[in-house]
Amino acid sequence: MSCALELDLDPGERTLSSQVLEERLQLLFYLNSQSPSGLAMSERLSEFLTAIRRSIKCDGASIFLRDPEEPEFFRERAIDYEGASANVQNDGLSGTRGMVLRLNRTNSHEPVRVAAPELKGCAEGFKAVCHIPLVSSWNTCCGILSLASFEENGFDDDEIGFLREVARGVGNVIEHARAYDTIAKLREQLASERVYLEDEILTGEMFEEIVGSSVPLGRTLEHIARVAPTESTVFITGESGTGKELVARAIHKRSRRANGPFIRLNCAAIPPTLIASELFGHEKGAFTGATERRLGRFELANGGTIFLDEIGDIPAETQVALLRVLQEREFERVGGKLPVSVDVRILAATNRDLKAAIDAGAFRLDLFYRLNVFPMSMPPLRERNDDIPLLTKYFVERYATAAGKKFSSIDKRTLGLLQKYHWPGNIRELQNVIERAVILCDRETFTVDQSWMQHDTAAASAGLVRLTEARANREREMIAAALTQSRGRISGPSGAAVKLGIPRSTLESRIRSLRINKHRFREEPWESTSTAAAQRKLANSHRA
Repeated sequence: MSCALELDLDPGERTLSSQVLEERLQLLFYLNSQSPSGLAMSERLSEFLTAIRRSIKCDGASIFLRDPEEPEFFRERAIDYEGASANVQNDGLSGTRGMVLRLNRTNSHEPVRVAAPELKGCAEGFKAVCHIPLVSSWNTCCGILSLASFEENGFDDDEIGFLREVARGVGNVIEHARAYDTIAKLREQLASERVYLEDEILTGEMFEEIVGSSVPLGRTLEHIARVAPTESTVFITGESGTGKELVARAIHKRSRRANGPFIRLNCAAIPPTLIASELFGHEKGAFTGATERRLGRFELANGGTIFLDEIGDIPAETQVALLRVLQEREFERVGGKLPVSVDVRILAATNRDLKAAIDAGAFRLDLFYRLNVFPMSMPPLRERNDDIPLLTKYFVERYATAAGKKFSSIDKRTLGLLQKYHWPGNIRELQNVIERAVILCDRETFTVDQSWMQHDTAAASAGLVRLTEARANREREMIAAALTQSRGRISGPSGAAVKLGIPRSTLESRIRSLRINKHRFREEPWESTSTAAAQRKLANSHRA
């Protein structure tokens, strides 16, 4: 960086001692050699004041920097007063510094010298104060350099002329430092966005468009068209593999934030100990391994949309911070102390039953209501039977192009087979089946091996029923044992809910669902509380 500072002395100034001249030249050289990076602004300003007071005869000095975002106020300041009780205030435009700022709006950039008795609101005992605007080579005023003296005739024309050169050097360093910081922040954000974009390209879904014309899908598309132009939070539910992320991307592309970033996070894929750092970022040294500050997904999504997939897997402690973001649009980085504000639209999705999670105490009810502003449901593929031919054609063309193959048609029996299958894995399973078939099929007519679709559905269903019945029976036995021990009491310190470690409302719901007569467990004191007794009472409750 070069500030091109010069010390232009007229004949009157040549009477200065060689020592004063050398000190002033050293000060100008010091300012000219400053690097824009390295020090924090407060440390830099303090060093400037120390160097200025070595070269200029004064009893106090301060630097106030104008806030770039709110020019009517000062942001940073450094004060170096000795031998007096300073009363220096961040008075915005109401005091003398404010007058200097107002004068410099006209680009006159003239210093202001105030002497007693006009001196007001300054440190006690000072007789003269000189305010010099910090003007950079870009002809902008970024702040004020103020010097104070106990002498009434302090700061003659010679000193003020030199101080203008000093102030220009300080202004140059400050403007260059701010520009450097801005560039560094932009570079950091671009680097982070590039990493996340590459990650999205590598791990994103293979299909990129919502394909189909069935009635269930038509309702979903209508909801997308209605909610996309708004700023409402959208909560997308549906089974795994139904294309919930496609819905989120479609909402983003049709919103006013389409030109902003779309940031996705699969909450189930992040360890619980790292989810807060992924969402909100962290400061350097926040935890072991945090060697530098890192921006979180919310900061990267600023001005755009963030999609929180599998939000039901967020741990309880992170749910509190997420609730704050939804309410106030601000958060704190892990290890940070200052709030960070963001302008972001939140879309969330899950394949879990959040109401059951709320009953079990695993998900906050207030967070659910904040997310559930505009609920949408993505229908499973078995309810979109009419869309299967369109989806098949789409995936066949996609994977055939990638494999360098070309099919003239799709076998009708194959289409019938695909439409009869129940697709537990939804569109993702259909996509995998077609990709495999494209690789193996060597004929011009596309076919799928029939054996892939001939699973023993009856046996599988029977096995599933047996497993479900076994789980229900085991659950009945546990509830019966707890009710027997508590003599039919549900709540309270000795109630069955406490013994089972679940909320009272959850236990009541399971009792109703399993059709257990809790009143039959109100035994007399002399009755047995053994497991056998619980089983007998359970059998009696079923017969009832």
